[in-house]
Amino acid sequence: MDKKFIVNNAEAKVKKYFELVDEIKEYNQEKVLKAFCKNKIGLEHFSTVSGYGHDDMGREALDNVFADIFKAEKAVVRNHFVSGTHTLACCLFGNLRYGEKLVSVAGKPYDTMEEVIGTRGDKRASLIGHGILYDEVDLINETDVDFEGIRNKIDDKTNMVLIQRSRGYSLRKSLNIETIKKIIEIVKSKNPKCICFVDNCYGEFVEKFEPLEVGADLIAGSLIKNPGGGIVEAGGYIAGKEEYVNQAAYRLTAPGIGSEGGAMLNQSRLIFQGIFMAPSIVSEAVKGAILASQVFEDIGFISTPKPYEIRTDLIQTIKFGAAEPLIEFCKTLQSFSPIESYLTPVPDEVPGYDDKLIMAGGSFIEGSTLELSADGPVREPYAVYMQGGLNYAHVKIALKGIVEKLFK
Repeated sequence: MDKKFIVNNAEAKVKKYFELVDEIKEYNQEKVLKAFCKNKIGLEHFSTVSGYGHDDMGREALDNVFADIFKAEKAVVRNHFVSGTHTLACCLFGNLRYGEKLVSVAGKPYDTMEEVIGTRGDKRASLIGHGILYDEVDLINETDVDFEGIRNKIDDKTNMVLIQRSRGYSLRKSLNIETIKKIIEIVKSKNPKCICFVDNCYGEFVEKFEPLEVGADLIAGSLIKNPGGGIVEAGGYIAGKEEYVNQAAYRLTAPGIGSEGGAMLNQSRLIFQGIFMAPSIVSEAVKGAILASQVFEDIGFISTPKPYEIRTDLIQTIKFGAAEPLIEFCKTLQSFSPIESYLTPVPDEVPGYDDKLIMAGGSFIEGSTLELSADGPVREPYAVYMQGGLNYAHVKIALKGIVEKLFK
């Protein structure tokens, strides 16, 4: 096949899958719009306050909009969260006490969470260092959830389970809403009081329903991923049952303050606009991931998910099996970025990770993974994790450049 036509031929094959993506987009856009209308969002909610941030109308309204969108009793949406990992840490430290037990039910969690939990890094600062017990349910063949293993592991001494929706730096399958629902049903059947906590990063608006709608007690995510719509400069959100959200908020600020303080520093309008734009931007990124899947399948690489598989997050994995093509891929993607296209990414140490990482992504917001980007640890099986794309056309153009480079 002429390399000039690989991407166009792949696009012709996958366009039939775009109809479902558009259907999900419209469903979620209507859900978001209804939340705005219900809460009567007006220009007054864009104004800012200073100091302690008391009496911030916009902050309260923003929390209510997110709560309605995600079907939560309460939400906390703040630019003060520094990352998705920070939101997760607040949920864990806020809701677990000395001697209680956390179980990760889909294998090892994302690399940065290992230091939060304490399986590596400075244990004194971790959950384990604070006397929290920890266990994991291994995957079947390192890819599939072990439902029977969950059933055997969960007991009345398990206080919380961590359900990571996206795959992280692994080749396991990301967890769709139906799988999350089944996990929660098993956990609750063994221990109804166990808190089911979902790391929702990369998953918002990819499907019609969110984890709280299938029984989760608590979810968290980053605003420089899906719900920020590609324009939010920093922050994260936590949503779920009021008692659990409150406990997490106390860890973000302090007991007695919780969600009642914190100046938004003139960021409320951006966050409102970002969540409103998010369903459409996410759908563009999902279409780009589907196209990438078909392109790499056509040229002979192992790439997951497959083009025809139902999506639950933005991530497309391409397995290279060696460091050189992984690095070359990231260099080429960087050259097709709108920002800092002239830079050459190289593997380097990154705080929170044990292996050197290579990252490509000339993004308008530093670290934004709703924008077209790719990264991966330089370790076996030398896989790159491609995600994002503010518009489908950009992803397509970049893929053409990558194909040209790989076949040079």
